[in-house]
Amino acid sequence: MTTARSLVLFVLAAVAEIGGAWLVWQGVREQRGLLWITAGLLALGAYGFVAAFQPDPHFGRVLAAYGGVFVAGSLLWGVLFDGFRPDRWDLIGAAICLVGVGVIMYAPRA
Repeated sequence: MTTARSLVLFVLAAVAEIGGAWLVWQGVREQRGLLWITAGLLALGAYGFVAAFQPDPHFGRVLAAYGGVFVAGSLLWGVLFDGFRPDRWDLIGAAICLVGVGVIMYAPRA
């Protein structure tokens, strides 16, 4: 149950952070305006709260592992919302990052 909760929180954190950054990008770079920027800032703030609910008590471990989720999630976001097509190296890199997430967060510890 703890692992499932942790995985759900990683997905929610990725949606909040990547989505928030994308909204700010759209507001500034695509000139969609202040409403998009504000929504992005709110989503980025929500990311901080979601990350704080991870069951592991160590900030550094959670944020280091989340980095791998961010890499893979960013590529997926680009596919879904920007028409990005990752090449095999993008996919291999993302897979390596996700393996790192598994090692960092879910390896057995004494």
